[in-house]
Amino acid sequence: MSLSRRSGFPRHPNALARLMAEVGPVLDLTSSNPTAWGFTNPEAIAHLAHRGGQRYAPDPQGALATRQAIARYYARRDIDVAPDRLVLSASSSEAYGWLFKLLCDPGDVVLGPEPSYPLFPFLAALEGVRLEPYPHVRADGFRIDLAALEARLEAEPRARAVLAVQPANPTGTLVADDERAAIFALCRAHDLALVVDEVFYDYRTSAARSFAGADPEVLTFVLSGLSKVALLPQLKLGWTTVRGPEALRREALDRLELIADCYLGVSTAVQLGAPAILDAVDPMQDALRARLHHNRACLEAHCANTSLSVVASQGGWYALVELPRTRSDDAWVELLVREERLAVQPGYFYDIAEAGTVVLSLLLSPDVFDEAVGRFVARVVAAA
Repeated sequence: MSLSRRSGFPRHPNALARLMAEVGPVLDLTSSNPTAWGFTNPEAIAHLAHRGGQRYAPDPQGALATRQAIARYYARRDIDVAPDRLVLSASSSEAYGWLFKLLCDPGDVVLGPEPSYPLFPFLAALEGVRLEPYPHVRADGFRIDLAALEARLEAEPRARAVLAVQPANPTGTLVADDERAAIFALCRAHDLALVVDEVFYDYRTSAARSFAGADPEVLTFVLSGLSKVALLPQLKLGWTTVRGPEALRREALDRLELIADCYLGVSTAVQLGAPAILDAVDPMQDALRARLHHNRACLEAHCANTSLSVVASQGGWYALVELPRTRSDDAWVELLVREERLAVQPGYFYDIAEAGTVVLSLLLSPDVFDEAVGRFVARVVAAA
């Protein structure tokens, strides 16, 4: 029996995973799990015991009360999203799969940002879609290379959508107003949809308009979910806002509802508990924003007046640190694991082309982060 080529991904551990297994217990400075660093919410979990969960009454678009709660969440951020523009899914990953089904035939192309979180190639391949990257210019603060994006679109007659992320992961870059206008213009010119991942939108540090808040002339899908909004990745609830020209938007929503009806992946308990969770999410977010700010300031203080530097960011949960280019990225990572029992990720994991960049998470508890970053910086300085 032969298996599909689309699922034939390499499955052997990478060099970092093998090294960590060899060395033994290591503090993972890239941990992105909020529940592992004190952000637990027993009250939120208690809402899953809603007595209405005893009856199954599925709505392919998602329970109306849940969609209304998401609309209220957006309204508190001065973003106008009507409940009938929302489609619920079990995660943003599931939503990507649905959108690729909606927009693409097998062999079609979607354009995704580079650098970026390395999940998009897997999600696209699993739907029989080809992902092609468009670059962001590091020397320009990781702004979009609009000329390169346009050239790629001209060369890809089977392109069906452009993916964007704000804040980007892991660079923290936001989509500037001129980039936004240019992307819309390119999508109109090439008859493309726009898919925007805004799961980290609440953790931006600079002003930026959400793509969820207006109807552009381009069919636009905006993704978010409880994983980042409520720091509850275990509850598995995402949502997609559908915007764009009315006739096209209605057709897309109808088709998306049919796709969702084939899966019905969101549990009733999560949908019933989500309104109370979303209505009370702001204090938890405030606490996380304070931690992100504290840990970034701590990192910058440790790196000040050294051969290391922290790359500027406009949001998100991560920090990029530039190291001296006196050895390879893999050599730096191995040194830190073996001599300090600290794990960082090399930038090439995220397709950052320039050498000398590592990625750290800002989620760790401040005392752990401060001590670990102090050792990290001291080891690099000594070795350089």
